[in-house]
Amino acid sequence: MRPFKKMRHQRNRVLYAGLIAVVVFIGLSSRKFPQMFPGFVATYAGDTLWAMNVFLLLCFFFPKIAGFRAALAALAFSFLIEISQFYHAPWIDTIRSTTLGGLVLGYTFVWRDLLCYTVGVGMGLLIDM
Repeated sequence: MRPFKKMRHQRNRVLYAGLIAVVVFIGLSSRKFPQMFPGFVATYAGDTLWAMNVFLLLCFFFPKIAGFRAALAALAFSFLIEISQFYHAPWIDTIRSTTLGGLVLGYTFVWRDLLCYTVGVGMGLLIDM
């Protein structure tokens, strides 16, 4: 028997669905009504909450995944999406020109977004713990 065997818990999907809905609502509100948030929050909340939502979605769809693994996967996915913003072929820019495509894929690479993603995934991991 291993003395430090990792215990995995089954997450409550209803709770995670509620968390996802709240994060989406706050994130979209920070973009749609930035004047209702302090300047710093309005500037960085969208990207931070986007990455937190990636983490929460992974936990929702894979309820037995270890939190640290979900965090690494969410960070990798978020970073890859950001790096993909260097690529501007007509087909992907057409997707980005839609509201949903722009929200998911973004438009232009910004270094500070990587920090926002790290903070967002970290916040998700703290909530998960």
